[in-house]
Amino acid sequence: MSSCCDPAAYQATFGERFARRMARRYRKRGLDRTQQRMLGFLTERGLDGATILEIGGGVGELQIELMRRGAASATNLEISTHYEEEARRLLDEAGLEGRATRRMLDIATAPDDVEDADVVVLHRVVCCYPDYERLLAAAGSHARQLLVFSYPPRNLVTRLALGVETLAQRLRRNDFRGYVHPPQAMVAVLRDQGLTPRFHHHSTAWDVAGFER
Repeated sequence: MSSCCDPAAYQATFGERFARRMARRYRKRGLDRTQQRMLGFLTERGLDGATILEIGGGVGELQIELMRRGAASATNLEISTHYEEEARRLLDEAGLEGRATRRMLDIATAPDDVEDADVVVLHRVVCCYPDYERLLAAAGSHARQLLVFSYPPRNLVTRLALGVETLAQRLRRNDFRGYVHPPQAMVAVLRDQGLTPRFHHHSTAWDVAGFER
């Protein structure tokens, strides 16, 4: 198994059409339920003046809501170039374009190239990355205060969904693969980075875990 995400496969999967769909959904409906739970965990602990680092933040809708609730700035790390146009539009519409930085970088392979932040966020990212230990260790080491991430629980529903998605990608000749990593092992990686679990929400499709230093 590769230890990092294949950028070409990732870009083929998360293209411009996908980015437009995500931006359109956010404009129409706001954050999804999983994002709302992540936002709730962070806002309860205070965001005034906080710096945000979101890994794989896509079009940046969660960052926008965090800044609207008091965060000072946000940095987004991506390995797909296709989100950038929609992300800039959303920031401009929100009047926040001067407070967000967007970079093309894989933190798992280049952790020293990323500055620490008060808050680190990973929404539906771990399931796209084969080496969860390397990714979460890098993410955890950059969180000065809080970290929150979402991931698919290990159950029949997610395993079936993953199987269908894997077959579809193979038919498209796309090497992108999704993963359902062991939850307790992921928590252990973040504990090793000095983070303590403070929040957990379980659902059929997406779990949310929040940590504090």
